Amino acid sequence: MPFRSMKNFTARAAFAGALALSAQAPSAAMAQGTLRIGMTASDIPLTTGQADNGGEGMRFMGYTVYDGLINWDLSSATKPSDLVPGLAESWAVDAADKTKWTFKLRPGVTFHDGSDFTADAVVWNLDKLLKNDSPQYDPRQSAQGRTRIPAVASYRVVDPLTVEIVTKAPDATLPYQIAWVMMSSPAQWEKLGRSWDAFAKTPSGTGPWKLTLFAPRERAEMVPFKAYWDKARVPKLDKLVLVPLPEANARVAALRSGQVDWIEAPAPDAVASLKGAGFTIVTNTYPHNWTWHLSRVEGSPWNDVRVRKAANLAIDREGLKELLGGLAVPATGFFPPGHQWFGHPTFKVTYDPAAAKKLLAEAGYGPNKPLKTKIAISASGSGQMQPLPMNEFVQQNLAEVGIQVDYEVVEWNTLINIWRAGAKADISRGVTGINYSYFIQDPFTGFIRHLQSNFAPPNGTNWGYYSDPAMDKLFDQVRNTFDKAEQTAVLEKVHEKFVDDALFIMITHDVNPRAMSPKVKGFVQAQNWFQDFSNVTIATAGR
Repeated sequence: MPFRSMKNFTARAAFAGALALSAQAPSAAMAQGTLRIGMTASDIPLTTGQADNGGEGMRFMGYTVYDGLINWDLSSATKPSDLVPGLAESWAVDAADKTKWTFKLRPGVTFHDGSDFTADAVVWNLDKLLKNDSPQYDPRQSAQGRTRIPAVASYRVVDPLTVEIVTKAPDATLPYQIAWVMMSSPAQWEKLGRSWDAFAKTPSGTGPWKLTLFAPRERAEMVPFKAYWDKARVPKLDKLVLVPLPEANARVAALRSGQVDWIEAPAPDAVASLKGAGFTIVTNTYPHNWTWHLSRVEGSPWNDVRVRKAANLAIDREGLKELLGGLAVPATGFFPPGHQWFGHPTFKVTYDPAAAKKLLAEAGYGPNKPLKTKIAISASGSGQMQPLPMNEFVQQNLAEVGIQVDYEVVEWNTLINIWRAGAKADISRGVTGINYSYFIQDPFTGFIRHLQSNFAPPNGTNWGYYSDPAMDKLFDQVRNTFDKAEQTAVLEKVHEKFVDDALFIMITHDVNPRAMSPKVKGFVQAQNWFQDFSNVTIATAGR
């Protein structure tokens, strides 16, 4: 589908969604205590435990209805998030055998259906992702979760409140991996005839929110789980409503008209007028980047480091920031400026079109022989910021130095499927890169999963089939370094190699803008892809 027509299609679809929402919108009186959120996703994320739709799916349907053994601390806006106990009160690696981890579970936790959370439930949930011949194995959830936990070799029940997980090799990043695994209720699945389709309509987790309405492509509704184990996080709202609104202007229109109280990623050119109308704009730095992930298969133009560096030097990141109304941090590396893992790379990611042209000429390209390639992008999606105008801007920058880019524009979940399938797969449609926003909170999700040689699909999400023994050696050092300060020194070397070898087109970092009604109170925007809605309230006096 041509770039322009996809934009028009998306706008029409979003406008239709907004009209449907208008028809269903509750009255102001009914809305007290109800928070209605306009998501960037085009559908309700998968409700069975392992949410789809990327990080936004986990934000709204993962860490709401569900918990992991390990959760993220989402309580502070002023310090980076770190891991905290969730359904496991503690975890530790065996000092004598660093492949063995023991997880001590929290006693007295129940699922929404009233059944007990135990070690058997943990093993059951790992089997639903990893054991293809288990009765509860779910291909849809496995597609979301299996690649998140590549270190796991085996697991077993030690006692009702203790689980042992064994890794394939020593791996200090296991806790970060385990934080992605959400715990669904085995009893509810049995009660519903062992059907994940039935479970999707009436799911049961241990999280602070309980799903009460599931209408695909339209809305989802949740109410507080009053028996939630963490009493400080029992929600204060009466109801949380999620509405898919993939087009930015449609989200803004829904907020202005009072159809929703909160929107993700408002259109940048609407921010000033929203502020002037009394709406609140909330931003914060968080571990995110907006990149082009490059194919390194045979024949890809990106196999030449001169071409990769030229593309990085061709992008006017300050101009892009201006396009976004200031709602971005220009990239100077894969991680944001000042990050503790940034290190001291020698290649400077900056705007230098003359240097870009020189590098392209050295690589054999010029005015009479432009580099032509195709990149897959989405029309919207979790963390994708404003992908259509942003990619138009990048396209123009690259054309000015002699790189001609065509776009394959797809829906966000389709782009995720392309990312999982890999650059060699038919679904990738011959593209040489994908525009993908990345959660870079920890060593595994930030670095290892993207470029480790043996994580090429179907074993992981090394989409471009990058392979470098020197990088693999650094990743091995990360996994075998259990001291945090020593691990940081290794991670600096990793980031230096990411930048010096120009392994991605590094474009910008998001500040996670949200626009909301002044009636929304108590929200703390954590420095994380995920957020906590438990302390949010709706003021009784409207605008």
